[in-house]
Amino acid sequence: MQRLEFEIKIMANTLRLEIVTPDAKTYSEDVEMVTLPGVEGEMGIYPQHVPLMTQIVAGEISVRKGGQDYFLAVGEGFAEITGVRVAIMTDMAIRAESIDEAKAEEARRRAEARLAEKLDDEQVAAVSASLAQSLAQLKVKRRQHR
Repeated sequence: MQRLEFEIKIMANTLRLEIVTPDAKTYSEDVEMVTLPGVEGEMGIYPQHVPLMTQIVAGEISVRKGGQDYFLAVGEGFAEITGVRVAIMTDMAIRAESIDEAKAEEARRRAEARLAEKLDDEQVAAVSASLAQSLAQLKVKRRQHR
């Protein structure tokens, strides 16, 4: 009986973070806290959070696990939050240690150069999304250097 109480207590202090991209499930672990880049600003999610569905923007996800913070760069998408789970569907999710800073910097330069060209609205939206993803990767990667 004590083991069951211990497991329930641990579960009450964590939530399951799952991140899915078009390519794969890129993250699935129990964590203590998640900070998301929402359309209205950063949003901190703890266990027992009120259920909600929200849009996320390209930026940085901060994950607290085992008392340590980990960072991921994410693209646009949606997050479904319950008291025990955060499910994120996004077009990009990359752990800080997997980001190639030189490639992200080159992608940023290319996107900025393209925005200076004469583009139609659809092209502007695509290039802007690419730029936002590159900037998110650079922000997360450069945090590691500090």
